[in-house]
Amino acid sequence: MEISSDIVKALRERTGAGMMDCKKALRESQGDLEKAVEHLRKTGMAAADKRSHREAAQGRVECYIHPGDQIGVLLEVNSETDFVARTDDFRNFCHEVAMHAAATRPLAVGREDLDPAVVAKEREILLDQVKNSGKAQNLWERIVDGRMQKFYQEVCLLEQPWVKDGERTIEDLRKALSGKIGENIIVRRFAVFQVGQH
Repeated sequence: MEISSDIVKALRERTGAGMMDCKKALRESQGDLEKAVEHLRKTGMAAADKRSHREAAQGRVECYIHPGDQIGVLLEVNSETDFVARTDDFRNFCHEVAMHAAATRPLAVGREDLDPAVVAKEREILLDQVKNSGKAQNLWERIVDGRMQKFYQEVCLLEQPWVKDGERTIEDLRKALSGKIGENIIVRRFAVFQVGQH
């Protein structure tokens, strides 16, 4: 099957993947752009998962100040080599994540970074809500578990839907970058500052 350069270009613009990876994905999906996007996301994530055990001790600290100078973010993202940390793809990822954090103000990078007291308090509040809703008692825990998943998606940076594309999470972006550059990428930590707030 002949793959046109226009569709390869469109796929590259949407995914940021390399030209050869885009051509291969389009061949495997018989030229279907949406299926090719899905294929690249899956293969990038699979490759990223294989790299997740490798040490990432290089990287950069990204500083983002939102227009108006009222909100700022400091974000540390690690890579395996300083060479990767200096690439445009890596820098762009750091900038996008810092900008996202300024917009959404997550509480932690991932679930394991959340304060256990905050998690316990949220679970307690949700359980009280379910108890008062009139639902059968045997359903309470399942309902609370489902609502806790939503809570994690709201407050954990990696689980949040990306503000520029609600179809992908920040974790999806991280895995896609890792798959593209061939190194383990870790969003280590961040801090959001807002004028007048502690």
